Amino acid sequence: MLQHTTTIENRYKRFIQQVVDTEIIWGLKAADGWATAPSNEYEDTDVMPFWSDSAFCKACAKEEWAQYTATKIPLAEFLESWCVGLHQDDLLVGVNWDLNLFGKEEEPLVLALAILNQLKQANKTLFLCRYDSQESLQALIEQALRQERAD
Repeated sequence: MLQHTTTIENRYKRFIQQVVDTEIIWGLKAADGWATAPSNEYEDTDVMPFWSDSAFCKACAKEEWAQYTATKIPLAEFLESWCVGLHQDDLLVGVNWDLNLFGKEEEPLVLALAILNQLKQANKTLFLCRYDSQESLQALIEQALRQERAD
């Protein structure tokens, strides 16, 4: 089922706004790890989906994901650890996927940069453990993305 690009982009923007407001991201976790799915857009690529709302996340815990539980991830941890790790593992992030497991698929560092920009716009500061500041994390992400584009 193909969805309208505007709908997908609106869900993506809502995700960014909501996670900045709540400072929480939701994923599906089971005893053997976190839910992943094959990309709807790229061959031989896996996607790890995340939601900005527990209800949307819980609604997707069905069929092959029935044994998964909606689990919250603090936004700071998501930016510092998850996005960097998912990038290193060559996974994409699925953003606010619908019940058909369809929606925006994004490079983790691009999503992290969008969230950091929204935090700056909202004048919010997160307490980071691995980086001196949001600005230093943002600078490192921007540098990594520039390097990637140059390669």
